[in-house]
Amino acid sequence: MWGYDFGWGGMLLMVFGSILWIALLVVLVWALIRWLERKTSAVGGTAASTPPTGPSALETLQQRYARGEIDTATYEQMREHLAASGMPRTNHLSAVVSNASS
Repeated sequence: MWGYDFGWGGMLLMVFGSILWIALLVVLVWALIRWLERKTSAVGGTAASTPPTGPSALETLQQRYARGEIDTATYEQMREHLAASGMPRTNHLSAVVSNASS
């Protein structure tokens, strides 16, 4: 009546401000949960101590070579890289070739 009301613009700004604060609160809770998960997994060591399931990198490489996805030069280069990173150095090329031919 006297011109002291917010009007539609003021109401929209209040709604936008409320949504902004709720979104900020959600992001802070999410960040806190992620931080606590990382902290507990680093302290407990359960995630790092479990052995990986599935084929090893060398087995995957051998399967790709047997299926013909990579050529011999690429296979040898990748096998050498795996050997340099700690994999045992063995010649699996003959086993892969015999598997590919059957």
